[in-house]
Amino acid sequence: MTDSDRRTGGPRTSEEPSVPDAESAFVVEEGCSRCPDLVACRNRISWGNGPRDASVVVVGEAPGAGNPDAEEWRGGNYTGMAYTTRHSGGRVRRLLADAGHPDAYYTNAVKCFPCDGEGSNREPTDEERANCRPHLETELDAIEPEMVVATGKHATATMLAFDGRTLDGFVDSVLEPVELDAFDATLLPLLHPSYQDVWLSRLGYTDEEYREAIRARLP
Repeated sequence: MTDSDRRTGGPRTSEEPSVPDAESAFVVEEGCSRCPDLVACRNRISWGNGPRDASVVVVGEAPGAGNPDAEEWRGGNYTGMAYTTRHSGGRVRRLLADAGHPDAYYTNAVKCFPCDGEGSNREPTDEERANCRPHLETELDAIEPEMVVATGKHATATMLAFDGRTLDGFVDSVLEPVELDAFDATLLPLLHPSYQDVWLSRLGYTDEEYREAIRARLP
């Protein structure tokens, strides 16, 4: 590893990430039924997964519909594990691996697919977020990460809420670390993978510059 690698968290890798082992899932509440609408939507609960001693925890908003016909990357709605779609899941896992953290822990603020009645996803309601918040709190208390990486506006807002704070302008918060007193950790907001390509140029970053900035900020 070069001196530059040490400063940025390791060399960049182009290897395709592997779908996590089902045994790595952190099942907080088997068969959770706190949200009747989500129970009706989901195929499976999409639990967090990864090492319980991870220094970095990645938090998204909620699983998408997924693809039951995909060979491996079917999505948490079918695998029962967060960040297991090829597009968003694979992309974020590659991003973290490139930044020197191939063994991050991945989860969502809401564990079940919030359907819109037409096969797509909608934003989780405030009640659904509140019902699922204890699950996320249990995960973070157990893992005790140094840093929480929130992908997107809603995941960032969920994390700030633990400190009783609100999000005022998401784009300005991207790549700006803030301390999370509730978990004695640092919060790093990132762009949602679905909108990353759209917003990078508006933020003045190339793809490589964005990756370098992430590497420089991770522990």
